[in-house]
Amino acid sequence: MEEQEFDKFVYEYKSLLAESIRYSGESPEYFAEYKIKDIFQTVTDIWTPDPTKFRILDFGGGIGTSIPYLHQYFPTSEVVCLDVSHKSLEFAQERFPEMANFMHFDGETIPFADDSFDIVLAACVFHHIDHSNHLRLLCEIRRVLKVGGRVFVFEHNPLNPLTLHVVNTCPYDENAHLILSHKMKRNFRRSGLGKVKIRYRLFFPGLLASFRWLEKYLTWLPLGAQYYALGTKL
Repeated sequence: MEEQEFDKFVYEYKSLLAESIRYSGESPEYFAEYKIKDIFQTVTDIWTPDPTKFRILDFGGGIGTSIPYLHQYFPTSEVVCLDVSHKSLEFAQERFPEMANFMHFDGETIPFADDSFDIVLAACVFHHIDHSNHLRLLCEIRRVLKVGGRVFVFEHNPLNPLTLHVVNTCPYDENAHLILSHKMKRNFRRSGLGKVKIRYRLFFPGLLASFRWLEKYLTWLPLGAQYYALGTKL
Protein backbone atom coordinates (compact mmCIF):
# COMPACT_ATOMS: atom_id res chain seq x y z
CA MET A 1 0.00 0.00 0.00
CA GLU A 2 2.59 2.54 -1.17
CA GLU A 3 1.66 6.22 -1.17
CA GLN A 4 3.81 6.95 -4.23
CA GLU A 5 1.97 4.31 -6.28
CA PHE A 6 -1.33 6.14 -5.85
CA ASP A 7 0.08 9.68 -6.00
CA LYS A 8 1.27 9.28 -9.59
CA PHE A 9 -2.23 8.53 -10.91
CA VAL A 10 -4.22 11.16 -8.99
CA TYR A 11 -5.10 13.49 -11.85
CA GLU A 12 -5.52 10.88 -14.57
CA TYR A 13 -7.24 8.15 -12.57
CA LYS A 14 -10.72 8.79 -13.97
CA SER A 15 -9.60 8.87 -17.62
CA LEU A 16 -7.51 5.72 -17.19
CA LEU A 17 -10.43 3.91 -15.60
CA ALA A 18 -12.87 5.09 -18.27
CA GLU A 19 -10.58 3.78 -21.00
CA SER A 20 -10.09 0.40 -19.35
CA ILE A 21 -13.85 -0.19 -18.84
CA ARG A 22 -15.05 1.11 -22.20
CA TYR A 23 -16.17 -2.37 -23.31
CA SER A 24 -18.61 -2.52 -20.40
CA GLY A 25 -20.67 0.25 -21.96
CA GLU A 26 -20.76 2.13 -18.65
CA SER A 27 -19.00 5.10 -17.08
CA PRO A 28 -16.88 5.07 -13.90
CA GLU A 29 -19.78 6.83 -12.18
CA TYR A 30 -22.05 3.86 -12.81
CA PHE A 31 -19.66 1.51 -11.02
CA ALA A 32 -19.17 3.94 -8.15
CA GLU A 33 -22.88 4.48 -7.58
CA TYR A 34 -24.00 0.85 -7.68
CA LYS A 35 -21.80 0.06 -4.69
CA ILE A 36 -23.30 2.78 -2.52
CA LYS A 37 -26.80 1.90 -3.66
CA ASP A 38 -26.17 -1.74 -2.66
CA ILE A 39 -24.96 -0.65 0.77
CA PHE A 40 -27.96 1.62 1.26
CA GLN A 41 -30.43 -1.08 0.26
CA THR A 42 -28.72 -3.64 2.49
CA VAL A 43 -28.55 -1.53 5.63
CA THR A 44 -32.07 -0.15 5.28
CA ASP A 45 -33.36 -3.72 4.98
CA ILE A 46 -31.61 -4.97 8.13
CA TRP A 47 -31.27 -1.94 10.43
CA THR A 48 -33.96 -0.21 12.40
CA PRO A 49 -31.99 2.97 13.37
CA ASP A 50 -32.30 5.99 11.08
CA PRO A 51 -29.91 5.09 8.20
CA THR A 52 -29.30 8.76 7.39
CA LYS A 53 -27.39 9.34 10.63
CA PHE A 54 -24.63 6.76 10.32
CA ARG A 55 -20.93 7.43 10.67
CA ILE A 56 -19.28 5.99 7.56
CA LEU A 57 -15.60 5.28 6.85
CA ASP A 58 -14.55 5.18 3.20
CA PHE A 59 -11.41 3.08 3.62
CA GLY A 60 -8.97 3.76 0.78
CA GLY A 61 -11.31 6.45 -0.54
CA GLY A 62 -8.67 7.88 -2.89
CA ILE A 63 -9.84 10.85 -4.95
CA GLY A 64 -13.32 10.61 -3.48
CA THR A 65 -15.11 8.60 -6.16
CA SER A 66 -17.69 7.29 -3.68
CA ILE A 67 -18.25 10.56 -1.83
CA PRO A 68 -21.03 12.14 -3.96
CA TYR A 69 -23.02 8.90 -3.82
CA LEU A 70 -22.52 8.51 -0.08
CA HIS A 71 -23.79 12.09 0.21
CA GLN A 72 -26.75 11.28 -2.06
CA TYR A 73 -27.86 8.10 -0.28
CA PHE A 74 -26.81 9.06 3.26
CA PRO A 75 -27.26 12.85 3.12
CA THR A 76 -27.05 13.58 6.86
CA SER A 77 -24.47 10.94 7.77
CA GLU A 78 -20.86 11.79 8.60
CA VAL A 79 -18.43 10.47 5.98
CA VAL A 80 -14.68 10.09 6.54
CA CYS A 81 -12.48 9.53 3.50
CA LEU A 82 -9.30 7.70 4.57
CA ASP A 83 -6.32 7.09 2.30
CA VAL A 84 -2.53 6.60 2.25
CA SER A 85 -2.08 9.17 -0.54
CA HIS A 86 -1.84 12.81 0.53
CA LYS A 87 -2.25 13.97 -3.07
CA SER A 88 -5.41 11.90 -3.54
CA LEU A 89 -6.92 13.32 -0.37
CA GLU A 90 -6.05 16.88 -1.38
CA PHE A 91 -7.69 16.36 -4.78
CA ALA A 92 -10.75 14.74 -3.19
CA GLN A 93 -11.11 17.67 -0.80
CA GLU A 94 -10.91 20.12 -3.71
CA ARG A 95 -13.70 18.22 -5.48
CA PHE A 96 -16.02 17.61 -2.54
CA PRO A 97 -15.03 20.03 0.25
CA GLU A 98 -18.35 19.98 2.11
CA MET A 99 -19.30 16.33 1.69
CA ALA A 100 -16.72 14.49 3.84
CA ASN A 101 -13.85 14.75 6.26
CA PHE A 102 -10.46 13.74 4.87
CA MET A 103 -7.89 11.80 6.89
CA HIS A 104 -4.45 10.43 6.03
CA PHE A 105 -3.69 6.79 6.88
CA ASP A 106 -0.21 5.39 7.46
CA GLY A 107 -1.20 2.00 6.03
CA GLU A 108 -0.95 0.36 9.42
CA THR A 109 -3.27 1.84 12.04
CA ILE A 110 -6.63 3.46 11.35
CA PRO A 111 -6.44 6.78 13.27
CA PHE A 112 -9.73 6.40 15.13
CA ALA A 113 -10.81 4.94 18.44
CA ASP A 114 -12.49 1.59 18.86
CA ASP A 115 -16.21 1.48 17.99
CA SER A 116 -16.17 4.67 15.89
CA PHE A 117 -18.13 3.76 12.74
CA ASP A 118 -21.45 2.21 11.77
CA ILE A 119 -20.31 1.32 8.25
CA VAL A 120 -16.90 0.76 6.69
CA LEU A 121 -16.63 0.66 2.90
CA ALA A 122 -13.60 -0.48 0.90
CA ALA A 123 -14.33 -0.08 -2.81
CA CYS A 124 -11.85 -2.13 -4.84
CA VAL A 125 -8.99 -1.31 -2.47
CA PHE A 126 -7.75 -4.64 -1.15
CA HIS A 127 -6.30 -5.88 -4.44
CA HIS A 128 -3.80 -3.02 -4.13
CA ILE A 129 -2.69 -4.29 -0.71
CA ASP A 130 -0.25 -7.15 -0.23
CA HIS A 131 -2.27 -10.25 0.61
CA SER A 132 -0.17 -10.85 3.70
CA ASN A 133 -1.61 -7.63 5.18
CA HIS A 134 -5.31 -8.33 4.51
CA LEU A 135 -6.09 -10.04 7.78
CA ARG A 136 -4.33 -7.40 9.87
CA LEU A 137 -6.21 -4.57 8.15
CA LEU A 138 -9.53 -6.37 8.48
CA CYS A 139 -8.83 -6.65 12.20
CA GLU A 140 -8.23 -2.89 12.25
CA ILE A 141 -11.49 -2.31 10.41
CA ARG A 142 -13.32 -4.52 12.87
CA ARG A 143 -11.74 -2.59 15.74
CA VAL A 144 -13.15 0.76 14.59
CA LEU A 145 -16.61 -0.67 13.83
CA LYS A 146 -19.33 -0.25 16.41
CA VAL A 147 -20.97 -3.42 17.69
CA GLY A 148 -23.58 -4.26 15.09
CA GLY A 149 -21.68 -2.25 12.47
CA ARG A 150 -21.19 -3.56 8.94
CA VAL A 151 -18.17 -3.70 6.67
CA PHE A 152 -18.53 -3.94 2.89
CA VAL A 153 -15.45 -4.89 0.86
CA PHE A 154 -16.02 -4.72 -2.90
CA GLU A 155 -13.52 -6.48 -5.12
CA HIS A 156 -12.97 -7.53 -8.71
CA ASN A 157 -13.86 -11.15 -9.37
CA PRO A 158 -10.83 -12.99 -10.83
CA LEU A 159 -13.15 -15.70 -12.21
CA ASN A 160 -14.68 -13.22 -14.68
CA PRO A 161 -12.71 -12.89 -17.98
CA LEU A 162 -13.86 -9.31 -18.68
CA THR A 163 -12.69 -8.28 -15.23
CA LEU A 164 -9.27 -9.82 -15.88
CA HIS A 165 -9.03 -7.88 -19.15
CA VAL A 166 -9.90 -4.60 -17.43
CA VAL A 167 -7.37 -5.12 -14.66
CA ASN A 168 -4.64 -6.24 -17.05
CA THR A 169 -5.06 -3.18 -19.28
CA CYS A 170 -5.45 -0.49 -16.62
CA PRO A 171 -2.15 1.20 -15.64
CA TYR A 172 -3.62 2.02 -12.24
CA ASP A 173 -3.85 -1.73 -11.57
CA GLU A 174 -0.32 -2.53 -12.70
CA ASN A 175 0.55 -4.00 -9.28
CA ALA A 176 -2.88 -5.41 -8.49
CA HIS A 177 -3.33 -8.93 -7.14
CA LEU A 178 -6.95 -10.04 -7.37
CA ILE A 179 -8.57 -11.92 -4.52
CA LEU A 180 -10.77 -14.99 -4.77
CA SER A 181 -13.97 -14.49 -2.83
CA HIS A 182 -13.51 -17.55 -0.62
CA LYS A 183 -10.16 -16.16 0.57
CA MET A 184 -11.76 -12.84 1.43
CA LYS A 185 -14.54 -14.65 3.28
CA ARG A 186 -12.01 -16.69 5.23
CA ASN A 187 -10.12 -13.57 6.31
CA PHE A 188 -13.36 -11.87 7.34
CA ARG A 189 -14.05 -14.77 9.67
CA ARG A 190 -10.47 -14.90 10.96
CA SER A 191 -10.67 -11.19 11.82
CA GLY A 192 -13.63 -11.88 14.10
CA LEU A 193 -16.37 -10.55 11.83
CA GLY A 194 -19.61 -12.51 11.89
CA LYS A 195 -22.59 -13.15 9.62
CA VAL A 196 -20.20 -13.12 6.65
CA LYS A 197 -21.73 -13.21 3.19
CA ILE A 198 -20.43 -13.02 -0.37
CA ARG A 199 -22.60 -11.44 -3.03
CA TYR A 200 -21.67 -11.36 -6.72
CA ARG A 201 -22.56 -8.35 -8.86
CA LEU A 202 -22.37 -6.92 -12.39
CA PHE A 203 -23.48 -9.73 -14.68
CA PHE A 204 -24.76 -7.70 -17.63
CA PRO A 205 -22.82 -5.04 -19.60
CA GLY A 206 -24.46 -1.90 -20.93
CA LEU A 207 -25.75 -3.59 -24.09
CA LEU A 208 -27.71 -6.03 -21.93
CA ALA A 209 -28.84 -3.51 -19.32
CA SER A 210 -32.48 -4.51 -19.81
CA PHE A 211 -31.66 -7.82 -18.08
CA ARG A 212 -30.22 -6.23 -14.94
CA TRP A 213 -33.45 -6.78 -13.04
CA LEU A 214 -32.32 -10.42 -12.87
CA GLU A 215 -29.13 -9.60 -10.95
CA LYS A 216 -30.82 -9.69 -7.55
CA TYR A 217 -31.45 -13.41 -8.19
CA LEU A 218 -27.84 -14.10 -9.26
CA THR A 219 -25.82 -12.83 -6.29
CA TRP A 220 -24.94 -16.45 -5.42
CA LEU A 221 -23.40 -17.12 -8.86
CA PRO A 222 -19.59 -16.62 -8.89
CA LEU A 223 -19.47 -15.20 -12.42
CA GLY A 224 -20.23 -11.53 -11.78
CA ALA A 225 -17.56 -8.98 -12.66
CA GLN A 226 -17.30 -7.96 -9.00
CA TYR A 227 -18.35 -9.24 -5.61
CA TYR A 228 -18.63 -7.84 -2.15
CA ALA A 229 -17.99 -9.39 1.21
CA LEU A 230 -20.30 -8.28 3.99
CA GLY A 231 -19.49 -8.80 7.66
CA THR A 232 -20.87 -7.67 11.02
CA LYS A 233 -19.16 -6.85 14.29
CA LEU A 234 -21.01 -9.02 16.80
